[in-house]
Amino acid sequence: MFHTRLGCSSISFRHLKLGPALATMGDLGFEEIDLGALPGVCDHVPYDLDASAVAAVAATVNGSGLRTRSVNGDIGDLNALLNAAGERRRRRHLDALLTLTAAVGATALVLPCGALGHAPIGGSLDQDLDLVAARLAGAAERAAGFGVELWTESLHFLRLCWNLDRASRLADRLAGSGVGIVMDFSHIVAAGEDLEAYLDRHRDRISHVHLRDAVPGNINLSIGNGDADFAGGLRRLAADGYAGHFSLELETRDVTNDERPAATAKAASFITDLI
Repeated sequence: MFHTRLGCSSISFRHLKLGPALATMGDLGFEEIDLGALPGVCDHVPYDLDASAVAAVAATVNGSGLRTRSVNGDIGDLNALLNAAGERRRRRHLDALLTLTAAVGATALVLPCGALGHAPIGGSLDQDLDLVAARLAGAAERAAGFGVELWTESLHFLRLCWNLDRASRLADRLAGSGVGIVMDFSHIVAAGEDLEAYLDRHRDRISHVHLRDAVPGNINLSIGNGDADFAGGLRRLAADGYAGHFSLELETRDVTNDERPAATAKAASFITDLI
């Protein structure tokens, strides 16, 4: 019913437990999902991700019959300085998320572009960007051993790399690392940045695209209720040769949970026509 390159993030139905969320997306006609694993945002994947939890989540996802494009996770603030014990904990969490990513057949694990908040926490801005880039590159090397890719969502209006300048500086540091970039329409709009400028700067670097609407300062709007130029953006991506997939990540606050399935189906039909 919807375009085969268009999926839905489980974050769109974060108010439901994982099983019902997957069932809802399947009933709406989606064949592909992104799996939300962001503590405090979406609890479909436990933060304390031991082997039994990985197996349980993988069984639920694989039993749904839906393809998984990516796992959207978090292993803590990549620009934070940790002691040896903290580094070991982060490495264990990364391995657990990579194990899950491989177990559900996803293409990639997505990690953030730094801590929540715009201020550096590990030193100067350059030092923080160096830390984030080094840790993402290290995670990409680790991911390769699991047979999956590593992507980062950048820019992200709520995190360290919140605007085009910082996202560009991170992209420069990641050149040649194998780390893919996830583009999100809503974060570009919320930051007050120009979509064409973002695409100019990240040409041939975009691995995945998130779809949600926004106005400056607000990323939580349903598609059609904000300022994002989806028609122009999708047209430009196609012209640039983008052959990746898209995901509705509708962490919206302008519809009720009862209205959410219908709003998601409407958004999917709209985007399908544009793709």
